[in-house]
Amino acid sequence: MEKKVAKRLQGLLSKVDSDRIYDISSGVRTVKSLASAKFDETVEVALRLGVDPRHADQMIRGAVVLPHGTGKKVRVAVFAKGIKADEAKSAGADVVGDEDLAEEIKNGNLNFDMVIATPDMMALVGKVGRILGPKGLMPNPKTGTVTMDIAKAVTNAKSGQVNFRVDKKGNIHAPIGKASFAEEKIKENMLELLRTVNRLKPASAKGKYIRGGILSLTMSPSVKLDSQELMDVK
Repeated sequence: MEKKVAKRLQGLLSKVDSDRIYDISSGVRTVKSLASAKFDETVEVALRLGVDPRHADQMIRGAVVLPHGTGKKVRVAVFAKGIKADEAKSAGADVVGDEDLAEEIKNGNLNFDMVIATPDMMALVGKVGRILGPKGLMPNPKTGTVTMDIAKAVTNAKSGQVNFRVDKKGNIHAPIGKASFAEEKIKENMLELLRTVNRLKPASAKGKYIRGGILSLTMSPSVKLDSQELMDVK
């Protein structure tokens, strides 16, 4: 089995020029050609930013609704009561509740990919923050997941909203589609992500903002992207 995996990886590596800096179009085309798994692999982009996340004003965090979605069915949980709970259900939320939902989470039942909450529910959500936080599920106003417009938030989540945040080393990772997507759809999703990231550039960031970028599939080698082209997307 290991020999088969090694042979597959060697074959994929032969299709990638490790010394080349790819533009977005050729990067997408090359990565699509690397699809080799028995499942529909996710196309992922990683950006290295010139920010220092230790400073609060350089902690890049946001959300973007990809025009062609992520290709993944997103399960949404909503903390809400009364009419807002009804709005969430009507919009297609998979799980809606308050104290009962918090209890489910405490019991380890996290059968969802995104959590949305109305502002008045955040004290309750905070009680399970230690569980949601490490999994990247904690609702946040900056990603539109703490809001009174529950219907819109649920619709966005179901339509392909991607939440992202810079890690301790200044990197952002985000899915932008599936290997089965047409090249143009992957490219348009990527451009929308870049527009959002570029809009979030903090005034206090010094030097080059996007210092590097790579594109890859779940089980493929990565290609290096032209950082200047990435920064020029507006």
